[in-house]
Amino acid sequence: MSPREARYGFSRKSHNGPAIRRIDLQSSTLYAQLAQRCRDGRFTTAFDIDGRFEATTVKGRRHWYFVTSVAGQRQRRYVGLADDPEVAARVENFAHVRDDPRIRRRLVATLVREAYLPRPVAETGEVVQALADAGFVSVRGVRVGTVAFQCYAGLLGCRLPNGMLQTSGADFARFHSISLTVADTIPPVLEVLRAVDPTFRPVPHQGDAIWAMRFETRTGCRVEFLTPDRAGDEHAGRPATMPALGGAAAEPLRDLDFLIDRPVRAVMRHGPGIAVAIPAPVRYAVHELIVTACRDPRVASSAAKRRKDLQQAATLIDALAADGRSTDLGDALHEAWGRGPSWRAALEAGVALSVGMEGVEAVRDPPRRALAASGETPDDDL
Repeated sequence: MSPREARYGFSRKSHNGPAIRRIDLQSSTLYAQLAQRCRDGRFTTAFDIDGRFEATTVKGRRHWYFVTSVAGQRQRRYVGLADDPEVAARVENFAHVRDDPRIRRRLVATLVREAYLPRPVAETGEVVQALADAGFVSVRGVRVGTVAFQCYAGLLGCRLPNGMLQTSGADFARFHSISLTVADTIPPVLEVLRAVDPTFRPVPHQGDAIWAMRFETRTGCRVEFLTPDRAGDEHAGRPATMPALGGAAAEPLRDLDFLIDRPVRAVMRHGPGIAVAIPAPVRYAVHELIVTACRDPRVASSAAKRRKDLQQAATLIDALAADGRSTDLGDALHEAWGRGPSWRAALEAGVALSVGMEGVEAVRDPPRRALAASGETPDDDL
């Protein structure tokens, strides 16, 4: 055990919960190849070879844009931060990148069939693919919810319980400040979604019927856009208009900034694979502990979501320990703990709710010890 792991009270050994089943080295290697090919593929399909990349400084930070000329008119699309090493490398090597979707499809099929890595419901996969093709990733959008949770299997090299994986719909989040800074947009969201299923309809926001941040199909597939609450209660219940969302608004949510800060790259195993940005797994685990305390146990649907939140948190805590990333989890817990009394109360409540719930006892011990190590709370508080 390293000194930092000892500090946070973690070890690589699974704690009290079911042992995490790791995927083999060959499957991990295949996933890494798929991830690389998916990111290459996104670049080759998103940007025409006849265009050029251009760096622009916006609010003190340099960003890459791809510039083309259409009917004599200059157009540009957002690419990414110039100080992101991966973006910089892809810009430099763009002319030499070649993509073969057939190879990626074979890799996806192998990972699903032989490594038992999950794939999304077909309609959900088509929705995510359509929004990716429309440029949602390019404008720094992040997938959240169960769609993101599915992707952790490949990212952490483990198998996830099937009962936590299926959902009909997808949640997408992004910072409002990024929407203004990037100054880029995607095509009208409703048109993109109706190309997947013509029954998609906007659901007017209760606080402002002009705007929609949720879209649904006749069969119940749901797409929702979210953004962190920027100014507390004065904006509660009102949609956040975001230029980059193609005419859609976003639902402001408290605590979402913690979840989507510094997202990571992953692959959704649908079709030839989809390159996506998802929350860092340590942030997802801690966030699930916090939001579960806000669920109303008197409402059946909230009780079911609460159990799912706790089970997902427990699974990720075990997977992170098995992957040697317990110290990262401790850091995320300390960040959440340091955000003030309301965050501490929610975190304590979320951990306490796991008591006696079969399959989620693994949640309690690591956060209790990690928080106790800070000296801010007695060891017995959790």
